[in-house]
Amino acid sequence: MSQRKIELHVQTLDNILDLQQSDFSDFRSFNDYKKQQIKQFRNQLLSQHLGCDLSDLDFAKHEHGKPYLTSHMLNFNHSHSKKSYVLGLSDQILDIGVDLEELERKVRFDAFAKHAFHPKEYEIWQQLDEDREYWFKVWTTKEAVLKASGLGIRLDLNTLNTNVHPEQQGGMCSHPLIGTFGYQNFSLNQKIILTIAWRAELSCRGFQFPDIQVIQHD
Repeated sequence: MSQRKIELHVQTLDNILDLQQSDFSDFRSFNDYKKQQIKQFRNQLLSQHLGCDLSDLDFAKHEHGKPYLTSHMLNFNHSHSKKSYVLGLSDQILDIGVDLEELERKVRFDAFAKHAFHPKEYEIWQQLDEDREYWFKVWTTKEAVLKASGLGIRLDLNTLNTNVHPEQQGGMCSHPLIGTFGYQNFSLNQKIILTIAWRAELSCRGFQFPDIQVIQHD
């Protein structure tokens, strides 16, 4: 059996958006423009991967709003932060989810952690003197796993223990409502924490991690 593969395409929003918020009369108009440009960039990457025209792409949404292709057998998920965008693609893995955050993002770390972290995650974070990188590894892993499951944030975040390790860059976690997922964390240029998650499938060799390729676009 060939190894399962995932591609992660990363781009800065500055290279996707031709206009800035100051070019719009209100934030809502800018946000609509940003969504449209991100969708257009996503579709360009999908069509390039598939070798088809943009007009050949057809989409639908799952019950909880996660988009998927109806025209081709290609699985994807995407996410963006204030400055960056990522698109995850896989021809073989059905359920994938991605999330990324800039390490410089200002967050009410303790308040969010008390609300969203599993007690074990919060305990480790405290032991690490509230380390910023560990916080974002936990947060992006939760987001990626829940996006892969199709539920989004409809699950109580503090009931999911991601088992994120302070030094290791990947692992597995389970929850009775969504099943078992593998994940891989990446630190890009010491500025961005990126996490890809996928539904784990047991083979005769146990749980196998896919081959993951990160492609940073200029």
